[in-house]
Amino acid sequence: MTTTSTDTDVLLSVHAKRGVKGMDAAKVLPRFRGVAVHDAWAPYDTHTDATHALRNTHVLRELIYVQDTAPTTVADLAEQSTDALLGIKTLVEAAAVSGVDVDPDALAHRKRLLKSALVLGKTATATRATKLERKYNALFTRMINRWDDYLRYTQDPQIPFSNNAAEQTIRMPKLRVKVSGCLRSLQGSEDFAAIRSYTATVTRASHNMFHPLVQAAAGTPLIPGTT
Repeated sequence: MTTTSTDTDVLLSVHAKRGVKGMDAAKVLPRFRGVAVHDAWAPYDTHTDATHALRNTHVLRELIYVQDTAPTTVADLAEQSTDALLGIKTLVEAAAVSGVDVDPDALAHRKRLLKSALVLGKTATATRATKLERKYNALFTRMINRWDDYLRYTQDPQIPFSNNAAEQTIRMPKLRVKVSGCLRSLQGSEDFAAIRSYTATVTRASHNMFHPLVQAAAGTPLIPGTT
């Protein structure tokens, strides 16, 4: 099950295959020309017509994992990366609230702290001697190579720091699977996804849930406006 969402609309979709085939079947990303915010899973990058922004809450969790499991030197560099990334987020959010541009010197300073920590972290794990060290090295390398994608939100206030809205939408179906197990048929999964897409979209439109459910049961579901 995959999810695609905006500030107002939600689509949950189901396909027998994960990855590109499932995304293509949903018929959103193949035609999307805006900015797609997602994690670093490789299938997303096959949709080259979209501009990609990587989800920072995901990489923060990865950095915290390094802090908890790596030797002191590498853990300290992961902590510096975390602090710098959060410092950049704070600057951008404060500027948005006050309605002024981000202080370029302060932003540049925190970017330098982030970049230096990533470069030093990549160097410190370059031998890739163990499974964990390979994981650390891959993280530092990815953050360097996809620098613009992780920091795209600093250039455009319309781009979020993360895509928490999409993650929250998919959390409930995943929790259901953990508690109750998988749905028994593809048709049942598709029905569940359709219902969940409808209720999540209605919720984002700030409607009282009762009336849209009555409309749906009567065969006249609420149809979101388009722009």
